[in-house]
Amino acid sequence: MKERVVLLVIIASLWVFLFIFQNYMPTFWALVFLCSFMVVYAIYMQIAFKHQKRKLKKKPVEINYNYKPFVSILIPSHNEQSVIAKTVENVLNLEYPRFEVIVIDDRSSDNTGLVIKELEEKYEKVTAMIRPKTSFPGKSAVLNDAMSIAKGEAILVFDSDARVDKDFLTNLVPMLEQKDVGAVQSRKVIMNASYNFLTRCQNNEYAMDTHFQVGRDAVKGAVELRGNGELLKREALVDINGWNNYTITDDLDMSTRMQIKGWDVRFCPDVCVYEEGVTRFFPLLRQRRRWVEGSIRRYLENFIDVLFSKDMSLRVSLDMTAYITEVIMPFWVMSEICFQAFRVIKGYENNILSSLFVLFLIGVCFWLVATYSIKKYNNESLINSIFQAVETSVYLIIVWFPLAMFIVYKIIFMKKSMNWGKTDHGSILQQDNKVFANK
Repeated sequence: MKERVVLLVIIASLWVFLFIFQNYMPTFWALVFLCSFMVVYAIYMQIAFKHQKRKLKKKPVEINYNYKPFVSILIPSHNEQSVIAKTVENVLNLEYPRFEVIVIDDRSSDNTGLVIKELEEKYEKVTAMIRPKTSFPGKSAVLNDAMSIAKGEAILVFDSDARVDKDFLTNLVPMLEQKDVGAVQSRKVIMNASYNFLTRCQNNEYAMDTHFQVGRDAVKGAVELRGNGELLKREALVDINGWNNYTITDDLDMSTRMQIKGWDVRFCPDVCVYEEGVTRFFPLLRQRRRWVEGSIRRYLENFIDVLFSKDMSLRVSLDMTAYITEVIMPFWVMSEICFQAFRVIKGYENNILSSLFVLFLIGVCFWLVATYSIKKYNNESLINSIFQAVETSVYLIIVWFPLAMFIVYKIIFMKKSMNWGKTDHGSILQQDNKVFANK
């Protein structure tokens, strides 16, 4: 009920804003204001990143490689018999002296439980945890249960299809040392990016996410955890009472609650975790539906704390508030078009051409960011980056735009459900896992 009320208030405020904008401001200056705000914020993040880079070049931060807390690696798995063994074996190759691996079977109906029991018998560092069929569902509940037996001062979470290089922990752990850092997120990369159009677009989407995460990290903003390849400080986990069992996006919910409590979340673009991209459209929609819904709901649930937290820094609060408006941008776009269309039909004075021009400029800015991200983080040529940015922009409009509209409708008019929308793994069995084992 709380989420529904907050969302209705936000939408009502948005409509009032649009009404005032359209009736009391000249169209030209409204256009200038909106576009300038977007451009200035993007430039601000880019300047901050460049400044941070120059600063580190002149005076590199001394990395304390002697900081080696004991790490508990948690790998939740539900019906993952086809991939879990390879994942565990890959993780066991980590060149880090102090870690354990806890593999959790979450009420699987296949042979996942048997597979991880065999892994426990075969490898000294592996502990198998079999959850009863009556256990509370969801990844958050799985991780909370695993924490009861985890020994680590730091907790590393992997998805059941994760692949990493041997130096993953060696390079990631030092970023957790600072007292106020509660978590560090590694960069996510699609390992089967060349499989088809969808996987290529997902990898480009991740490149854009890396670009924004790097920017948010540079301005000390609200960096977000991404579930796979996240390293958490136990002290911070205890401070926020662990994972929230009633969220469908454990990582996003945890990011927000940590920042409300004053913990810093960092992003490390130089350390990668590889995962399998979804190869079919409807399973992809199911996965992204969960991401969109979880992202919106965690902000609605914590909206008051985001605005008035005494522990959260002003920069994080402003960055997070700005992001809340971006999440409902598709609804803003549709509202604007509907308002202008109504004026056209009624024969009133309208700004529909200016509104469409604004949308065009937003699209151009989006395409430029995509081109830059693909070239920088996926190491594509400029020509390939330009064309892939076009197809990725189309992909994102087709996937994210209707989903955001649907989730707004669902939160307002439908009952909340804990439908996880599990992502299937193991369909790309021809992927050569030896690449990661030999690195």
